[in-house]
Amino acid sequence: MSAAAIPAGARLLLATHNAHKLEELRDILCGPGGVAGLDPESVVGAQELNAPEPVEDGVTFAENALLKARALSCATGRPAIADDSGLSVDVLGGAPGIFSARWCGRHGDDAANLDLLLAQLSDVPDPHRGAQFVCAAALVTPDGRETVEVASLPGTLLRARRGQGGFGYDPIVVPDGFDRSCAELSADEKNAISHRGQAFRALVPAITAALRV
Repeated sequence: MSAAAIPAGARLLLATHNAHKLEELRDILCGPGGVAGLDPESVVGAQELNAPEPVEDGVTFAENALLKARALSCATGRPAIADDSGLSVDVLGGAPGIFSARWCGRHGDDAANLDLLLAQLSDVPDPHRGAQFVCAAALVTPDGRETVEVASLPGTLLRARRGQGGFGYDPIVVPDGFDRSCAELSADEKNAISHRGQAFRALVPAITAALRV
């Protein structure tokens, strides 16, 4: 891919082909605590760039986030950001973890992933249904600078879906201190506390510095 393939007005490239994630990260990066002066339309996803998806063969969220950001930065010659995130369930020893998006054996099938996880946990009593969302947010620049921030959102797993918002495992996770699932929170409520919100807001100083170059 050449720099000419980058749309006019693009300032920040995001290594994701997931439309839901792109929308959420635009809200986070351009909202309160985000990058000053950044317009949502100037945050462009990998799908719009026709960028290939790299093989995510890292063994941690941070490794996979860096793999994706490195690939997009290398392909475009521009700073690129990426995240790798998922759900870590206490009684499963941290699984699904980095396999969250393909827990059912197919990548990105949210309904099947949810059905399988709920079935696996059907006999687990409420006091032992702890879990946390984890996000690693990575920035890679063409000169080789790399920054990673990791954050988590602890909560409790429901026994059935609740709510129509969000995506992924949001309908079955109630964040600590709340009585609603992540899918029942408004976008602003969720972004204020989420693992992605925390990680990418921590990454803002590095992103701001990269965009000034």
